[in-house]
Amino acid sequence: MNTVKRSKGLNLPPWPKKSLPFLIKEFGPTVFLAILLGTCLDLYFVGKNLYMFPKRPFPEIFSFNIGFTFIALPILVLVFINMMNRVTKWGKVGIILFLSLLMPIMERLSELFGLFEHASEWKHIYSFFGYLVFLSLIFVFYRLTNKEH
Repeated sequence: MNTVKRSKGLNLPPWPKKSLPFLIKEFGPTVFLAILLGTCLDLYFVGKNLYMFPKRPFPEIFSFNIGFTFIALPILVLVFINMMNRVTKWGKVGIILFLSLLMPIMERLSELFGLFEHASEWKHIYSFFGYLVFLSLIFVFYRLTNKEH
């Protein structure tokens, strides 16, 4: 088996080794906020019959898709924060706008696969603005809880 090693002549600083407790301290509060907000928003909108999740884990217990809220959303938030930490201010604006525009498209695809349904009065532009606020809030919260970064 071959192992890839860093070239010693590059004069780059060593890769930081981050322990699991450090990662939980850095990202945990933000991921928890995203899960909490996602759950509350889903419960509200499902309760108002504005959208629903026809195919979801444990439908007899949960009215929202716990697979998305507790697994996919945290992973997406971690990827989002990682991307945001690598770009300039305008890059951050671009990422938030791009993802906010992408979400209504993903909702439409979810509807085609029977994973998501909206009431007739729902407009996908609501999702654009909702994700715009959600992603901005998540990143501002991350920055406030990680001021040393």
